[in-house]
Amino acid sequence: MKKNKLGKKVVVSFILLAAALILCVSATVGICYCNGRLNEYSDLAFSYARTAVDYIDGDRVLSYVETGRKDAYYDQVMEFLNAAQKESDLQYYYVFVPYEDDLVYVWDADNIEGACPLGYHEDYMEGGKEAVEKIYRQNPPEEISIARDETYGYIASAYSPIFNSAGEPVAVAAVDLSMPGIRRELFRFIFMIVISVVAVIILSMCLFFVFVKSRIVKPIRELNKATKDMVGNLETDRRFRSNVHTGDEIEELSRSFEYMDTEVREYIRRLTVVTAEKERIGAELDVATHIQSSMLPCIFPAFPDRAEFDIYATMNPAKEVGGDFYDFFMVDERHLAIVVADVSGKGVPAALFMVIGKTLLKDHTQPGVSLGDVFTEVNDLLCESNSEGLFITAFEGVLDLETGEFVFVNAGHETPFILKADELYRPYKIRAGFVLAGMEGMRYQAGSMRLSPGDRVFQYTDGVTEATNKDNELYGMDRLEAVLNANAFRAPTDLIPEVKKDIDAFVGEAPQFDDITMLCMEFKAYMKENGSGDRKEDPCAAPEKEERSQ
Repeated sequence: MKKNKLGKKVVVSFILLAAALILCVSATVGICYCNGRLNEYSDLAFSYARTAVDYIDGDRVLSYVETGRKDAYYDQVMEFLNAAQKESDLQYYYVFVPYEDDLVYVWDADNIEGACPLGYHEDYMEGGKEAVEKIYRQNPPEEISIARDETYGYIASAYSPIFNSAGEPVAVAAVDLSMPGIRRELFRFIFMIVISVVAVIILSMCLFFVFVKSRIVKPIRELNKATKDMVGNLETDRRFRSNVHTGDEIEELSRSFEYMDTEVREYIRRLTVVTAEKERIGAELDVATHIQSSMLPCIFPAFPDRAEFDIYATMNPAKEVGGDFYDFFMVDERHLAIVVADVSGKGVPAALFMVIGKTLLKDHTQPGVSLGDVFTEVNDLLCESNSEGLFITAFEGVLDLETGEFVFVNAGHETPFILKADELYRPYKIRAGFVLAGMEGMRYQAGSMRLSPGDRVFQYTDGVTEATNKDNELYGMDRLEAVLNANAFRAPTDLIPEVKKDIDAFVGEAPQFDDITMLCMEFKAYMKENGSGDRKEDPCAAPEKEERSQ
């Protein structure tokens, strides 16, 4: 069935085309023939009407109607009308005078039974009065009317006004011309035309179908078979071969398939190599993903033996490896450091730069060293080995567990959210300093605040607030603040998953374009020394202030 599908479509198309041609030709020829015949009858009818107008003396017509008496001239006109009717196809040949309500016959050729005598009154037929009024003037239009009589069939009627010597219309010369068998002639003519057209079209269709089958359908079938063989032989050395030799575009298509077979084989060969390479790179990236995740603290609770604080963090890379990172570690027994940072760019370069930045920040955060000095030195070191022009936005804070003093530096990073005890999360307005690795010689200064037991710090990267849905809407600070406050009662371990769930619901099926990193630290209690509840001031801490940075 499939092999003959194209041939059947061609046959059906030819049949539809033939039917359309027959209808169009028949309709066109029929209309032209009918119009021609009507024009012939119209010319003939009006020639008789004009002849009567020229023959009859218009000054004498009204006297016959008024007196009702005939004379020799009246008889002469009657003989003329009878002779014309007898020698032609005229059904009726008559003269009448139109009045307001009816018409009065003057002459009516009486070769046909039912002729009307002089002075006979007759009502107007439907539309007759309007037709008479239309032609009863100087230079009336010659418009023939066609009607069907039950006895005589189709009749063409023509009217011409008769004028007196003063140029006034006084009567109408009317001709009813029989059109015997015009419908039969028309049908017979159209039938002959249809038979001729059908014969010519069938013959042409047969010849054209033979041509199409041999020059188009058959080559396409061969090409289709060879193409199927090509697909089945791609894994073998058997090349595509086609026996199509039509000398036209189909043969060119066959040559194109031969070329395509060669190119596809070469593409498959290259694709095999590339796929193997991608699998190797994918395996290496998978290892890199595990290595990167293992570099970030991922075991929680992170410090199960410390009751002074609770901390939780996550990082979801947009690609296999990401440029975001977080870190938290004990600087000494009294100080807890937290770091959240974002490397410009994504993928492997950002991940490698992330490793360098994370290592430098952790190594330089030492007891007694100001955070401003830590960022200043790390910035200079990163600038020395930054050939790719990357930079890092970073936030680091160090919490004194004995005093609650929280010292921080913000290098171009996001505004953190702070929750004070029994209050709501609010963005902590600080002026961000310049990014790390952006310019050598930058000086950074630390700011500080005091935290009390129950206070929390929530920090994140721009992948949170810049998460985008399918309508290109950003998640934004307002949504983040709303979901934080809706879950303000939750511990850090439960808070961050709720925020991530809200982000995922907002983004929907839109792809993740940036790494998403979040960290939440809760200060739960002051650190006690020697069993007492006294708090000692940190001699290395900066004096309390809202923020200082450059």
